[in-house]
Amino acid sequence: MKSHAQAVVIGGGVVGCSVLYHLTKAGWRDVVLLERSELTSGSTWHAAGGMHTLNSDPNVAKLQSYTISLYKEIEAISGQSCSVHMPGGLMLADTPEWLDFLKVTQGKARVLGLETELISMEEAKDLHPLINEKRFLGALHDPMEGHVDPSGVTHAYAKSARLGGAEIERFTRVVDLQPLSGGGWEVVTDKGGIKAEHVVNCGGLWAREVGRMVGLELPVLAMEHHYLVTDEMAEVAGRDQELPHCIDFGAEIYMRQERGGLVMGTYERNCVPWSPKQTPWDFGHELLPPDLDRISGNLELAFDHFPALETAGIKQAINGPFTFAPDGNPLVGPVRGLKNFWVACGVMAGFSQGGGVGLALSNWMAEGDPGFDVFAMDVSRFGDFATMAYTNAKVRENYGRRFRITFPNEELPAGRPLRTTAIYDRLKEENAVFGASYGMEHALWFAPEGEEPIETPTYRRSNAFETVKAECKAVREAVGMTETAIFAKYEVTGPGAEGWLSQLLANRMPREGRLVLTPMLNPAGKIIGDFTVAKAGPERFFIFGSGPAEDYHMRWFEQHLPDSGVTLRARSRDMHGFIVAGPKSRELLARLTDADVSNAAFPFMDFRRMDLGMVPAWVGRINFTGDLGYELWVAPDDLRRLYDDLLAAGGDLGLRQFGLRAILSLRLEKSYGTWAREYRPIYTPAEAGLGRFVDLRKNDFIGRDAVLREKDAGPRLRLVTFVVDAAGADVVGDEAVWHDGGVVGWVTSGGYCHWADCSVALAYVPAELAAAGGGFQIEILGDLRAARLQPEPLFDPRRERMLG
Repeated sequence: MKSHAQAVVIGGGVVGCSVLYHLTKAGWRDVVLLERSELTSGSTWHAAGGMHTLNSDPNVAKLQSYTISLYKEIEAISGQSCSVHMPGGLMLADTPEWLDFLKVTQGKARVLGLETELISMEEAKDLHPLINEKRFLGALHDPMEGHVDPSGVTHAYAKSARLGGAEIERFTRVVDLQPLSGGGWEVVTDKGGIKAEHVVNCGGLWAREVGRMVGLELPVLAMEHHYLVTDEMAEVAGRDQELPHCIDFGAEIYMRQERGGLVMGTYERNCVPWSPKQTPWDFGHELLPPDLDRISGNLELAFDHFPALETAGIKQAINGPFTFAPDGNPLVGPVRGLKNFWVACGVMAGFSQGGGVGLALSNWMAEGDPGFDVFAMDVSRFGDFATMAYTNAKVRENYGRRFRITFPNEELPAGRPLRTTAIYDRLKEENAVFGASYGMEHALWFAPEGEEPIETPTYRRSNAFETVKAECKAVREAVGMTETAIFAKYEVTGPGAEGWLSQLLANRMPREGRLVLTPMLNPAGKIIGDFTVAKAGPERFFIFGSGPAEDYHMRWFEQHLPDSGVTLRARSRDMHGFIVAGPKSRELLARLTDADVSNAAFPFMDFRRMDLGMVPAWVGRINFTGDLGYELWVAPDDLRRLYDDLLAAGGDLGLRQFGLRAILSLRLEKSYGTWAREYRPIYTPAEAGLGRFVDLRKNDFIGRDAVLREKDAGPRLRLVTFVVDAAGADVVGDEAVWHDGGVVGWVTSGGYCHWADCSVALAYVPAELAAAGGGFQIEILGDLRAARLQPEPLFDPRRERMLG
C-alpha cells in the first residue's frame, strides 16, 4: 500500500468505485480506494439493481440520465459486463390523485426531453399481461428504465479506475482520520497510514462511523428493506420479451422480471431502522431476518393487482439495510469547516444516481465546482439541527412515504416542531398553519377563527385559497405583518470587511446606512447566492439571504475568508423580526418610534438603528412584497415585546398577520425571483434579470470575467413572467413551457396572484423567444393552458408605492 496519495476514497460500493473512476477520468492518477472487506460488501451486493431517469428534481434526473448512459462506457473500457436490461417501465395509478401525479411527472419529463407516454390500461396490459387492469385508471410508460447487475457495475467502475491509474486496497479498514498541520489528512488503516491531500467518505452503511472520525455526525440512517424473488412463473418464463418494470403506488411495491420469475420489493409504512446508533464493523455479506408479516398488507394488495403473484412460490426473501438521508436524496460535496474532506453517501438509488454523483463530486474536487446544479444533493442543505434523533424521525417518514404522494402544498409532520421563535405559541393562538424551513417553524397562513388549522393536500387550489387572498388584500390595502425568522443572517466586521465583500459579491457595496441587492457568482458567472447587504457601520455589514442555504453559503464564505482583517458570524439564531408592509406601514412604524420615518428622512433602501417602543431594532426600508414596507430585526428576547407593540399600534389601521403563502403570491406580482427556484447555479445574472445588480465598474469580483464574456455573446436564456389561463390548478414549478407546438422552456415557480387576480408563472425560455408575441402554453396536470408574456410587473410597475 502506498504512503501518499492525492485522494483517498473510503468505501468500495458502487458509489465509491464511481467516484474513483471519475477522479481518474478528471485526470487524477494518484488516487486510492480503501475497502474494509470485498468490493460491494455493504448495501451494494444485495441491491435489486433497478434504474430510472425520472426524479422529482429535474436537476437530479439529469444526473440519473447520465448514470444510465455511462454503463456502455465503463463496459467498453473495462471489458466487464454490467448486464444492462432496458425493458422500460410502467407507473400505475389506481386513484385520481395518482393519475394527477403521473401527469405532473410526464410534464417534468418533457422539460428534460424524456420520451414518456400516458397510456390506457389496455395498452399497459399489452406490455405487462400480469396486471389486473380493472384496478387501475392509467399508466405512465418510460422507455428509459431497467436494471443492471450490481456486482458487474461496481467491478466495471473499479476496473476502469485501475486502468486509469487508480489503486484499490481491499480488506483494509480505515480506523482513524487525522488532519495534518500543513493541510491534508493522515488516513490511518489497520495496515498502516496514507497521507492524502483529499479524503472522500463513501462509507455507505459506515458513513456515520467515518464521519465521526473527524467530529462529524452525518444525517444518515440505515433502514431494513425487503424484496422477494419468486420461483419461475409460467406467465413470465414463456415470454419472448422481458416484462417492463412496474411501480404500483396503491400497493406500494416495485416489480421487475428476474429470469423466469419476478423481483418484488416494497417500502412499507411500518418500517424499521437498522442499527440506528452505530453500524458494526464486522457486518459483511449478510442479510437480516425477513419479516413478511410487516409487508403482508402490501402483499395482499399486490396479489389483487397482479393475480398471478398469489400462486407464485417465493424462492428468496431478501431483507438488507440501505442508508437514507432525511429527505431521501444523497449527501454529496465538501463538508464545511473540514478542508478537503468530501462526502458521497446516503445514495439509496446507487444504480440510478451513482454515476452522476461520481461525476459531480469529481468535477467539484478537480475544478472547484460540480458543473451541475446539485443543491438537492448537497450535504450543506442540512445544518446542525439535523441531529441523530431528527434524522431517525425524518428518514422513517420519508421511507414510509416513498410510494405516497407528497403534494406541493403538503407539510410533513415528523421531527416537528424543532426550532421555534419566541412567538410560536402566539402564532398558534392565532390559528397559524405552520411549515418548516431549515428546521424552523414559520406561519404559512392563518386559518379563520373556528376552523382547524390544517391545509388539504392537493395539486389544485386548497382550502387556504380564500384566506391567503384576504391576507394579500390586507397588505395591498392597509398593512400586514409577518415573521422573518426563516431568513439567513450574517454579520461581517473588520477593517477588511468591505474589500472582501466587494470581491466576493457582484454589486458595489452600500454606503453606511444603506442597502444593496447583489448576486454572488461562481467563477463561471453562475448565481450561487442572492443577498441584501446592509452597511451598519464603518467596518460592519449585515447580509440577509435564504434560510435553507445558510450552511451552503457559510461554506463558500469561509472558503474565501482572508487570514486576517475580516470576522464572519452567522446571526440567524440571534436576529429575528418582522416584515411590515402596505400603504399604512409607515404610519404603523411612526407610532412605535420617535425617529423620522418620512420618505425624505428614511427613503427606500435605507438601513438604520432605531428604538421601536421599548425595543432596539435594526430597520431596513425594503421588503419582499414589492410594496411600501420595512424589515425589522431584533434580538430573540425582544421579539415577543415587539410583536405585542405592533399588534396594539396597528389595530385601527387594519393590521393583519400574513404568512409565507401570501408573500409568495405578492412577490409574483412584482416578478421577484427566489433562491433555489429562479436563482440557481445554472443561471447567470443576465439570464435571471439580475444584470442591473452587477457592477462591472469594479475591477475584481468572482465571476467578473465570465460576466464580461456573456455580455459580448448575449444570454442564452431569459427569465420571463407569464399570465396563465389556469383553471383551478396553478403552476408550482418544473412544468413544461410550450411554444408553437414544442417544449421550449420550463417553469421555475408560480401561483395565484390574489391582488392582480390572475395565475402567474415565472419561467426560463430561450432568449430569442423572450419577446415573442404569442404562441405560448404551459402544461398543468396534463392540459396545455394558454400563457401570455407579461412584460412589466403586475403591481406597481413604476415602483411608486415602493418608493413613495
